[in-house]
This record gives sequence, C-alpha cells and structure tokens, in this order.
Amino acid sequence: MTFSAVSSSLADADPEVAALIESESTRRRSTLQLVASESVASPAVRAALASDLGDKYAEGYPGARYHGGCGVVDEVENLAISRARGLFGADYANVQAISGSAAGQAVYAAFAQPGDPVLALRLMHGGHQTHGSRANFSGRWFSPITYRVREDDELIDYDQLRDTALVHRPGIIVAGSSSYSRHIDWAALRSIADEADAILWCDAAHLAGLVAGGAAPSPVPFADVVTVSTQKVFWGPRGGAILAREEHAPALQKAVFPFLQGGPAMNSIAAKAITFAEAATPKFAEYARAVVRNAQELSIALAERGLRTVSAGTDTHLAVIDVTSSGLTGRAAAAALADAGIVVDKAVLPYDTAPVADGSAIRLGTAVLTTQGFAAPEMTTVADWIARALTDEGARAEIKDQIEQRCGN
Repeated sequence: MTFSAVSSSLADADPEVAALIESESTRRRSTLQLVASESVASPAVRAALASDLGDKYAEGYPGARYHGGCGVVDEVENLAISRARGLFGADYANVQAISGSAAGQAVYAAFAQPGDPVLALRLMHGGHQTHGSRANFSGRWFSPITYRVREDDELIDYDQLRDTALVHRPGIIVAGSSSYSRHIDWAALRSIADEADAILWCDAAHLAGLVAGGAAPSPVPFADVVTVSTQKVFWGPRGGAILAREEHAPALQKAVFPFLQGGPAMNSIAAKAITFAEAATPKFAEYARAVVRNAQELSIALAERGLRTVSAGTDTHLAVIDVTSSGLTGRAAAAALADAGIVVDKAVLPYDTAPVADGSAIRLGTAVLTTQGFAAPEMTTVADWIARALTDEGARAEIKDQIEQRCGN
C-alpha cells in the first residue's frame, strides 16, 4: 500500500501537526521578523527539501559511498560542491555539514587537539558560543583566549588581537561573529595569523550570503578555512558548508566524515546546490544590497529616536541596539516588542554591566524584513514602531495591528 492510498494530505494524516505548522506560518506572515539569523527559504529550496532525496542514505563521499544506488546523489553533491566553489572562488568545498556550528566543529577536528589554545572574539563583544564559551564543547575541549572591541568605539582592537596572538601562539585564530556589525579587516587578520603561525578560520555563518551577493568583502582569499551557514541571509536550507585552501582538503574531508557525521542529508545538499545557484544571480545581489541598506537606514532612524547602535552603525544585515534609554533590559525589551508583533533577540553590550541573562541590548536583522518587501524609506516607520513599543505599553496592540496589516499586503 502506498502512502497516497493512506492519506492525501498532511491535514488528513496528522491534523495536530498540520495545525501547528499553519499557526507558525500565520505568525510569520502577521508579525515583523527581525531575528538576525533567519531568512526565508525559496520555493525551489523547499521543494528540494521535500523531495525523494531525503530518503537516500549516502554515507561517504561521491565515488566512495558505503551504500548502493548513489549514482544520482553523487551528481547532486558534485553539483553543490562545484557551485559553492564557483560562487566563492574557493579551492575546496565540503557541503555535508548539517549546520554552521557542525562545520565549525569540523575545523576544530581538523586543526586542533584537546587543550590547544584558540583565539576568538569575546562572546560579549560579538563572538559566538562555538568560539570558546564554557557552555559549549569549544570552551571545554580547548583553551579559549579572547580578543575584544575597544571600549571607546566598539570596534575590533587589532593591536590587542596581534599582541595576544603572539603571546599565546594559538593553533587557530577565529574571525567572524554573531553580533559584530562591522566589516572585518581580513588582510590584517591574515598578517597576524602568519606572524603567529596560526590557522585563520573565518566563521562566515552570518556573512556568507552578503559575500555571495557582493554586499560584503570576501574572507576566502585570506582565510585558511571559511565556514558557512546556508540560511541567515541566503534563501537556503538550515545547513552548513566549508570552504578552504586545497592544502587543507584532506584534513577537512576526514573531519566531517567519518569523524563527526555519518550519512549526509541529500535533500539538504540538493537544496544547498539550489541556494548557491540562486545566490549567483543579479536578483540575489540586489536583495543582499537591500538587506544592508535596510539595516543601515533602520540603525540611523533608531538613533534619531534615542536608541544607540553599537559601534555607531552597521555594515551588514544586523545591528545591536542599546535599549538602556528606554529603561528596559534587553530581555524586557524583546518581550515588549513581541507584544507589539516585533520579533527580535535580546543581546548584551560589549562592556555590559547588566547580567548576561538580561543584557542591555537587542539584536536586529533585516533579511526577512527585506524579503517581506520592506524598502529603505519604510525603515523610519519600523523605527517608530520599535521606539513606541519600548516606551508606551498602551500603544503595543495598535502597533501590532498596523504591522499585521502591512505584512499582510
């Protein structure tokens, strides 16, 4: 008996799950999505994720699988690899990583041993938990050392970074972040890594889509290895990829499989192939520029309403906004905005005095906003909604209605 004979639709097969999916779709359509790590997958990507490729087990790599019947999926993976290399100008690409964090774990496996020193941007200054947080394996298995942003301008202190690298001689220097909104000087980091005899790893989870669209400088010519998330700014699936110099290919291949992962998700790899092709189009380049333009205009408009942006602006798709002027913590601000139909993350300031669990900031991202059709002139309206929702509890229901009407258009 085939599945089609059992049930013709998800609603018939499992009405509870169908209803929950519809609730999430309604939530996303009717509220303002400003989570910096989210985007919207394209229809072609969604089709690939729902395809028969998801049923195929293909442990190994193209031409060297441990299961039969892998001829087609070999072609799919080779296509994704070729497109990734072409899009970023990379010598080597691995598209099997199930996430950006898993891709990062492969970098550690390829280039470090437990206990080795790893130098990364401090978490409170914009780094990521996989760059040495004690709550994460990276901070427990390795010896994390941090560099920082300056207190006066909240920009990376490259002099302190260099001094720290030369004192501690880390095996890996990590560049890239989850909430640092400025372009990174890749050439300076390459020079420091060479001087310290370290591997330079760029975690481009947030930046890769902007790089692909020509809206941010590429780390690929400078870094030994670059890890990528295929969502965030991309129109892709939740997943990861690794780009590297050819000399590092053998170590990274073994680190992903068999050291970390078994059979890859072939439907996701097909979706990644589509993602890389879509990211090579003029339409995507226009979108990537619009994402940055919206973030910059929103940052300016919020500053005009008394809400300071960390580092006085942004070069990317995200901004960290100091909410202390509203009298709220970051956590309370995120909750207040949620009541008004505005979805953000709470965040911390680089030299925050509030408890980390509360923070004094929120983090905004403009990828979904841009996909929803918001343009730069509308950022003043978005800033008005945010500023009013933070300070006027009575206005939140009205703002939520206005957002629902705008997002429904």
